Order: sequence, then structure tokens, then C-alpha cells
Amino acid sequence: MTAETIPAVVDDAARRFGAAEALVDGDLRLSFVELKERVDEAARAFVAAGLEPGDRVAFWASNSAEWAIAALAAYRAGGIVVTLNTRFKASEARDILERSRTRILLTEVGFLDTDFLGQLGDPPDCVEEVVVLRGVPTTEVTSFAAFLDRADEVEPDVAAGRAHAIDGDDVSDLLFTSGTTGAPKGAMLRHGASVRVFTTWAQVVGLRSDDRYLIVNPFFHTFGLKAGILACLLTGATMYPHPVFDVPQVMRRVSDERITMLPGPPAIYQSILDHRDAATQDLTSLRLAVTGAATVPVEMVARMYDELGFETVVTGYGLTESTGVVTMCRHDDDPETIATTCGRPIDGVEVIVVDDAGNALPTGEPGEVLVRGRDLMAGYFEDPTATAEAIDPEGWLHTGDIGVLDERGYLRITDRKKDMFIVGGFNAYPAEIENMLMDHPAVAQVAVIGVDDHRLGEVGRAFVVLRPGHELGAEDLIAWCRSRMANYKVPRSTEFVDALPMNAANKVVKDELRNR
Repeated sequence: MTAETIPAVVDDAARRFGAAEALVDGDLRLSFVELKERVDEAARAFVAAGLEPGDRVAFWASNSAEWAIAALAAYRAGGIVVTLNTRFKASEARDILERSRTRILLTEVGFLDTDFLGQLGDPPDCVEEVVVLRGVPTTEVTSFAAFLDRADEVEPDVAAGRAHAIDGDDVSDLLFTSGTTGAPKGAMLRHGASVRVFTTWAQVVGLRSDDRYLIVNPFFHTFGLKAGILACLLTGATMYPHPVFDVPQVMRRVSDERITMLPGPPAIYQSILDHRDAATQDLTSLRLAVTGAATVPVEMVARMYDELGFETVVTGYGLTESTGVVTMCRHDDDPETIATTCGRPIDGVEVIVVDDAGNALPTGEPGEVLVRGRDLMAGYFEDPTATAEAIDPEGWLHTGDIGVLDERGYLRITDRKKDMFIVGGFNAYPAEIENMLMDHPAVAQVAVIGVDDHRLGEVGRAFVVLRPGHELGAEDLIAWCRSRMANYKVPRSTEFVDALPMNAANKVVKDELRNR
């Protein structure tokens, strides 16, 4: 590997793969050389817009060619990419824009009938310009075409100089992740770590230059941004951005474009397997699947081989703080290993399991999973206290997950110390959801847990104690939640109780709620 930064990977891909197809989105089909030219143009536009090295550029939009080009251009201009979940409500987006002090926001109009800009209203004072990647912008914001017109104001060698000045240790991304406190924290990821981790990731999963990769994983997540865009550039695979998962549409694109690579959370494959038209579609081009982020049924893995025709199915485990990857299964692992474990550590990563006192536990004993390696995050943005709580003086990242290592060094996650549950591939943090629910005037106390769901893996259930004299229906509370939080955070069921079970320290005993 010669490239040590993301801009260098773009340059290297143009040299190595040249006229081969790099990106396909609707009628747009770009070679690797053409993609580099588009990225360079957009980078010059960022410089013309006043972006300085280290400034934050936020993306609040669905997967598209424009998203990929603009993000790669922001890196090339020396910017730091901040991503916003497309399911966020205005208050959630505003909080991250303000705390990251984003200077330029790139968004879209018309995604799933959602008006991001209308929801947001006047952007925070730190946002100096709003650029619309897709859709018809209002007069107060800039279209992507108008933004690109500024590129002519900047000489090509200026953007190239910005790119060459970037070091592998420089921060490339600021990805916000929630935790037990309920306040999202910005994990600072580095250029060099991103390149190293996803070079290894691509090698382990077997991604090749002749692969056609349907990226249904959202670009706002490391799975889409790094294991999608970056992995394609590293290997020469063709990227097909896909804005939203819809089974019939995905199956048509697989058939029409002869897609070979289809990654995603287990819910994606389960939805395809359960769809009534799956047997009538030509899915024979599929060869490679990468999944994880939730419990994976052994039967589902077997059906992926038998009914969908995958040659390779790989599962893994990672965190934003670990630059996305910690452990992975390998090509020759059997279906049971793939379904019941997260694989073994990738190169450069150490994993141990410890007890409450921090002592390493032997094989087969459950404890907290700790991770160490050079590719951990640089820390949480402007939050040294949270960084010190997450990474100890010996360099171990305390994941908050409970796991077991077997005699082969394979990891199995058995519980989540942080109470997190995973809804269709998205991490949902009870503390954050509970904090938001407490804003309801009728709610006195609330506890949220994850419960099993056939399609999504897990969904939230809220146990609610009402304030005296207040009445509230379950459907009304859920509707209130839908108007204020991303849909994956919204509890799917509600149970009103007279009191929550408490221990001697006056903490909610969630195990008792789960046992119900």
C-alpha cells in the first residue's frame, strides 16, 4: 500500500484503474479518471468557497454520486467530513452542526418526501453556506451546479497542494456516536487509519476490481463511507450508490447491473429472502455478502448460500471509535461460525476480554471487550474527559460490549454493557431515547430496552410511568416520538407501568424488564 491518505487513494485509483468504471448512478457512468477529475473540480470549488484545512463540512443527504464526489473533494481540500443521519430530526441535526462548528452543509431536497432544510429552518450561525446536492434549492441556498462553477476561480495546483499537504495522522472525519450519557460524541478518525483498515477489510472479504458493488449502506455511516466508497477506490470495484433500501428496487438493480457485492445488516437479506418475488428475480450475479451489527441466524446464512447464491458470506464486529472494524470472519469459515461469532481480529488489532476489575479473562469466560491498535480514533472532538473514559492509559478502548473469546481467538458478543440495541443496522442508545422521551409533559419516568424483531433484529420498547393527573395513549406517544427523533430510535411498543423496578442504588433493573 503506497497511499496513506484518502486523496492519495483517489489519485492512485485513477492511475491503477484508469478507464474502468468507477461510479454508476442512474445515467451517470464515470471512469476512475473521470471521477478524479470531478473530485478535483469540487475540491477547487471548496477552496473558492473559503474552506480552510481542518474546517468541517457536513453531509445530510442520501447516497448519491454527488455525495461521494463532494465528500472526496472535501477531503482533497483539507476539510473534515461530518455526517448526519438522514433519519435525524432538526434538533438532532442542529446539535451536531453546532458542536462540530460546521462551516458548509451539503444536503438535498425531496428525499423520501423529507424537507431537511424546511425542518432545520435557519441553519446555526456557524454554517456559512448550504449547498443542495440534489433537488431544487430555494433562493437562500446554493445548487451543487452553481457551487461547482466556482472551481474556475482556483488553479488546479492549489487543490493538489492541499491534498499533498495532508498527512496520514490528520483527521479525516468527525463521526458522531451516542453512548450511555445520551449525548452523541464526535469520534475523530484519521486518514491513515481509514486507508489501512479498509485495505485489510477489502482483502479479507475478497473485494475485487471486477466487482459491482451496490452500496445500500448509508454514506453517513462508516459501513457506507469507508467500507463502501473508500473500499471501491482501493480495489477498483464499481460503486453503485443506492439511496434507500427497497426490496423490489434492489432486486431489479442486482439483475439489471449484474451486481456482485451486496453488503448490509441482516435485515436486508432477511427482507429479500422473505419477499414473494425473490424466486422470480435473476440474482445469480451475487457472490459476496458482508453483514453483522446484529444477531445473525444460522438458518439465514445457509439460505443466503442456497437461495441467493452467494459464494462468500462474511460477518464482523467494529465500532466507530475503532475506525469501523475490529474482528472479521474469513472466507473458509463454516456457516455456524459466521452466524454465531464476529470473527477474529484483523491485522494490527488486539482484543481481550476483562472482568470488572480489568483483569484479562481466560477463553470461554464472558467479560467486557477491550480493543487496542494504532487505528483507533484520535479521540472525541473537544472532549478529553470522554476520551479518557473510553481509552485507558494503556491504549485499550473500552467498548462496553460483553463478549467471549474462543480457543481460536474468535469473538462472540453476548451482551451490551451500554444497553445499546441495533435496529436494522443502526445503533440505538436507550439513554439518548430516554432523555428525549422525558421531554414529553406527561412522562415522569421511562426505561427503554431492545426486544427481538424478525425483520429488523431488534426494536425499542418503552416502559413509561406517567405524571400524576396525566393520560396518554401508546399510539399518541409513539406518534410524538416519530415527530422528534430518527425513526430507528422510535420505540415500536409502549407499556405503561405504575413504577419501574429499581435496585438498592435506585437504578432501573433492565434485566427485569427484559424478562417480562
